[in-house]
Amino acid sequence: MSTTSTSGAISFTGLGSGTDFASMIDKLVAVEQTRITSLETWRTSWTDKIEAFQELNTQMLSLKTALEGMDTKGEFLVKTAGSSDGNVLAATAGADAQEGTHTIEVKQIAKNKIMATTNGVATTTESINTSGASRIFAYTYQGTTYSVTVPIGASLTDLKNLINIDGDNPGVKAAIVNDGTSYHLQLRGMDTGADATLEISGTTTLAGYGASDFETSQSNQDALLKVDGWPSTYMSRATNSISDIIEGVTLNLRSVGEADLDIATDLDSVKENIEAFVTQVNTVRSMIQELTKVSSTSTSVSTSSDTEQTRAGSLLTGNYGIQLISSRLKDATAGTAIGFDWNTDPYTSLSSVGILTDAQEGSVTAGLLVIDDELLDAALANDIDAVASLFSAYYEGSTNSSDFSYASHIQGITEAGTFKVAYTVSGGEITSATINGHEAKVSGNTILGQGMGNPENGLLLEIKNLTDGSYSGTTSMKLGKTGELINNLGDLTDEKTGPLAILEDNYNDITDMIDKKIEYEENRISLMESRLRERYARLDALLGYYDNLSTSLESQIADLDD
Repeated sequence: MSTTSTSGAISFTGLGSGTDFASMIDKLVAVEQTRITSLETWRTSWTDKIEAFQELNTQMLSLKTALEGMDTKGEFLVKTAGSSDGNVLAATAGADAQEGTHTIEVKQIAKNKIMATTNGVATTTESINTSGASRIFAYTYQGTTYSVTVPIGASLTDLKNLINIDGDNPGVKAAIVNDGTSYHLQLRGMDTGADATLEISGTTTLAGYGASDFETSQSNQDALLKVDGWPSTYMSRATNSISDIIEGVTLNLRSVGEADLDIATDLDSVKENIEAFVTQVNTVRSMIQELTKVSSTSTSVSTSSDTEQTRAGSLLTGNYGIQLISSRLKDATAGTAIGFDWNTDPYTSLSSVGILTDAQEGSVTAGLLVIDDELLDAALANDIDAVASLFSAYYEGSTNSSDFSYASHIQGITEAGTFKVAYTVSGGEITSATINGHEAKVSGNTILGQGMGNPENGLLLEIKNLTDGSYSGTTSMKLGKTGELINNLGDLTDEKTGPLAILEDNYNDITDMIDKKIEYEENRISLMESRLRERYARLDALLGYYDNLSTSLESQIADLDD
């Protein structure tokens, strides 16, 4: 029978020889397709790893974000400020606030200036400038005069808008108020304090809106107050939000009166921060455990009743990038806090405050951080500031010597750590100095760490002892556990240099290579199929020819026999 070809592709429409060549070709192609199937399975194993990297990276970034919300003592060590009379004042307290009670006497609160026109108009749309020419409305605010031009026919609404949208307006709000019968222009200075003066300028030419046409409904004034009966005369402030009287406390004055202010540490909030720290770290640890776990299964031995254990790894078991991440994070939580000293700091590691890694095999929390509530409560009761420092000290400088003191450092340049300091004085002047074994820059009675790449670069120390001689000691830049983990996570999740980013790039290269192999195999198999169909089509036609020839010969022989 015949074969047909459509668009270069040969297919069998019948069986010229009685042989099913189409099925033969399909099966041969299917055998070759197993190579592509193997490549696709191989590719999937790599893409699964890439997806796991991305999920782990996302979780580590979430951990970093959570820790950034508690990496300073002000965020970690929550203080409360309770007022005995919320109508008189409210307050907020930061980490630097000292626990205790203060009595606040408010003689007057700070106010802004408010004034309005004495004579009103019937509507807000009628003209207030009927002079036949443009006029000026001017006011003086905090000693500087500002003015707007009021066109012919302008209404009260127009004047209000001209004042408010003026690009030079320094902070004066115009509004329209109604006394029940007429509409008035009201001006309010937006700043409080005795210096926030507001007056109508004598340069105003708009009739009905001069200085004599306004009355003051509220005069601007400073806040006056005493704290714990001090000082003998009242302190004055231009604002009702005052943060420079009691260290770490912001007072918000509300009315005249007296109130007691109680500053206390919110222990429950501090414990919540610690629990959040542990929970967030464990979330990442649990994900790493799941990605790298090795499972065991029991199988029967066919020749006996014995069983043997088969161990199977997970998706990323043994992956060096995951091992590096796991090691870095464990070291950060298990080690001594950077810049801390066992001799001077009450707590130097998480374990010292009752946060340990569960090492009990088979435990549901094995390999995760657990809290010993008894130890933690004891640490918080003993020295809550020291616990807060362990978690959230943020590049806090200190020294162990009275000969020199910490002065400052450069944020983002100076690294946390403990550094040896040595200097020599001759003739009352510093003749040489080193920090961390490197030469320091001497300027007057200060020495400065220097050298690009040196951890002490930018660290400034003030020399107290300038008596001739040689001196030594140590200086520390403390970094709490949250800050240490944040730095580690920043390195590990870096989009270019982080291990997951590097591995993902490598694995993407591998999948690209597999894609090329798959493409090559698809082209090869397609060409093979085309050639097979062409070859077997010719064979089918040839066999059909001989089959027809055989039938013809048999017919002729049969005729001869007759």
